[in-house]
Amino acid sequence: MIKTEQLCKRYGSLTVLKDVSTEISKGEIISIIGPSGTGKSTFLRCLNLLEKPSGGSIYINNVDLLAKDTDVPKIRQKTGMVFQSFNLYAHLSVLENLTLGPVKLLGKSKAEANQKSLELLKLVGLAEKAHSFPDELSGGQKQRVAIARCLAMEPEVILFDEPTSALDPTMVSEVLAVIRRLAKAGMTMLVVTHEMEFARNISTRVFYMDEGIIYEEGTPEQIFENPQREKTRAFINRVRSFNYHIDNPNYDLYAMNAEIEAFCEKHLLPPRVCDHILLLVEETLLLQTDFSDISLNLAYFEKTGHLEFRCEAAGEPVNPLAEGVQSDDIGLKLIQSRIEDSQYRYENHKNMLFFKVKSE
Repeated sequence: MIKTEQLCKRYGSLTVLKDVSTEISKGEIISIIGPSGTGKSTFLRCLNLLEKPSGGSIYINNVDLLAKDTDVPKIRQKTGMVFQSFNLYAHLSVLENLTLGPVKLLGKSKAEANQKSLELLKLVGLAEKAHSFPDELSGGQKQRVAIARCLAMEPEVILFDEPTSALDPTMVSEVLAVIRRLAKAGMTMLVVTHEMEFARNISTRVFYMDEGIIYEEGTPEQIFENPQREKTRAFINRVRSFNYHIDNPNYDLYAMNAEIEAFCEKHLLPPRVCDHILLLVEETLLLQTDFSDISLNLAYFEKTGHLEFRCEAAGEPVNPLAEGVQSDDIGLKLIQSRIEDSQYRYENHKNMLFFKVKSE
């Protein structure tokens, strides 16, 4: 139904999309997830030419959307879009918002458009609001009207651009319920969303976008349970990272500790957890013999609530928890008490230590 080949979009020297190639079949529900600023909304806007691509091809039902002789308005009528900011006409009633397009663009009679629009308002649970004005509606109601207005144009595919991002959390569920109903009816949909559970439950496929490309795609099970690429894993698990590099033995211990404390405070980790992280770092560094290249990484996984600490170093391999290693026994016992069962690893070939730490 939709096919893109090497689609790209640039704003001056800034490349937002680069070489996006994919195919979407009729009836598919594609959730598009990823960090802000990675091209998700731009990708949708290019599909109906709200943004003109800088290069590549777009085919809608085998019609080249970018060809000079293509009737773009006609194609657009089959590709509806629901925006995060509703875009309703404030001076028109809800019913008038729905009937305007079918009458002016589809050539329907006023009576026919009214009847169909009332049916659609029933579908989204707002028939009683037909003669209200947008300012009299809640955010969730406005978005449901926007969905009904899109449906009034009889699209073959609907593009949702973060349809719940402008809503109060209490109103999100009513909009997602309408989208679920459309999914059950077999509507082809592309949904840019930050609602991960919704994306997991509704999608036939998930696109994770990063670096201006579809960085990884797969079934919801593949993306949410077993992502294959590093940035996908970090995003799904909502990983927050801290990195520190040491290249000489005269490193600034106090500056490093201050940065670790700031990281822990930013992510609301308890002071005792921060103290144990500082101890873990200190004990690890006390055993190093070569400070020419030491990389420390601290990762906090919001989804699971645990921390991972990694230390990679040059020089002779050092395993602080190996038998016979001379160090402060109390310090080592404290480290061991904070390491989750079987979540300690040492890789000799990298001289790398890995600890999984409890964050409670």
